[in-house]
Amino acid sequence: MGMSKEEILAKMRLYVLLSPAHCKRPILDAARAVVDGGADVVQLRCKETADREIVRISRDLRKMTENAGVAFIMNDRPDLAKLVNADGVHLGQEDIPPAGARKILRRAQVVGVSTHTIEQARQAVTGGADYIGVGPIYPTQTRGYEKGVGVEHLKAVAAEVQLPLVAIGGITLNNLYAVLSAAPKGRVTIAVCAAILGAEDIQGATESFKRAIERATVR
Repeated sequence: MGMSKEEILAKMRLYVLLSPAHCKRPILDAARAVVDGGADVVQLRCKETADREIVRISRDLRKMTENAGVAFIMNDRPDLAKLVNADGVHLGQEDIPPAGARKILRRAQVVGVSTHTIEQARQAVTGGADYIGVGPIYPTQTRGYEKGVGVEHLKAVAAEVQLPLVAIGGITLNNLYAVLSAAPKGRVTIAVCAAILGAEDIQGATESFKRAIERATVR
């Protein structure tokens, strides 16, 4: 693994979820477009895929991201994250807790945790997360959420939690600035799935998000 935990967290601005269920193209083709488009982090999210296939995809994805200086996070599975030398793991509320994941992972690997309430955010901090996912900010069909927690919730988490925050759920180029404005500059990373993977031009969509984030950050 090329980057340290500190480097990964410091450079996170655009975080793209790679989900075969929401991608019109082979997942590694989409990954190449996302990496070339300027994503800082990619997360492999294969809920319905056999472990053997996840490992096969991950080995190619690891080479691709390492060569490009992009962080690679595995969804749900600290065991597979360790096996394929991913930069870390992202855990949901139903997954193994951060402390358990730490016993499996190498010391340098990052642990992120999805949260939907202030209490879950507090628990993620005390549990030893390196960053916290906050969402869904807006309603999203990708995860089946009809209601979002809203930007005000993100502001409340940012006021209480000092860890890096990854905002996810229904974020588009139109509402991106409102999300980034919820916390001091550099505190919020934008996570995207459908708005990029569902685009005809995945690399172009990635580039558009990265430019918009950079413009918003220098305001």
